[in-house]
Amino acid sequence: MLEALQLPFMQRGLLAGLLVGGLASYLGVLVVQRRLSFLGDGLAHAAFAGVALGLLLHQEPLWVALPFAVGVALLITWVRERSSLGDDTAIGIFFAVSVALGVLFMSLRQGFAQDAVAYLFGSILTVTPTDLWTMGLVALGVVLLSPLWPHWAYATFDRELALADREPVGLHDYLLAGLLALVVVVSVKVVGIVLIAAFLVIPAATARLLARTFAGMTLLSVGLGVFSVLPGLAAAYLLDVPAGSAIVLVQALLFALALTRR
Repeated sequence: MLEALQLPFMQRGLLAGLLVGGLASYLGVLVVQRRLSFLGDGLAHAAFAGVALGLLLHQEPLWVALPFAVGVALLITWVRERSSLGDDTAIGIFFAVSVALGVLFMSLRQGFAQDAVAYLFGSILTVTPTDLWTMGLVALGVVLLSPLWPHWAYATFDRELALADREPVGLHDYLLAGLLALVVVVSVKVVGIVLIAAFLVIPAATARLLARTFAGMTLLSVGLGVFSVLPGLAAAYLLDVPAGSAIVLVQALLFALALTRR
């Protein structure tokens, strides 16, 4: 394994995995605590439609998927706030529309279905320096917005009280939804559309079982998300299996161990 880490593509894959694991698990605590786990799937499939549109237009898929997924995330938030529909219903509508658009875009031009399938399952070992720079910019954005974390946590635990204290809860909801969409899209090439929701949910759910405070849950979730990348990559290398699947299975094993401690 140490010899493999001397290879540039393995180094890029490891760095990409650590970035995705840290970013997804950091925002995942808010997703899990707000009972919005389905949102990860909704945004992942919005990314699928954006990738298919980018392939149809002969453009870099991720640059098309980024604004597309952010737009869908903002629309989901708008529908949740302007209607009496439940969160799962609002997300489910855009989930279905995104899948329908993705299939429609793929049907309009023959010959690129294989490229679209590659984004469904991801490939951590094909990450390019440009992909890493894009992930780094998103990570920088998350760091710059970290002073808002206490406000997000406040609204997560008591939304009504936060509104009574004149917290800009609605604005923060749109900001958080857009940030989630960015993280999902830049993670698609690493772990795939099918598995990115697991990166958002499983480390955060594991941390919720073990931590006593929300701050502790956040730190533990980030630690678990980052840690799971190393044994997952090692297993993928030694057993010749997909890296994204191996990392998710490590996360699931940690979740199962956390359940046994309760």
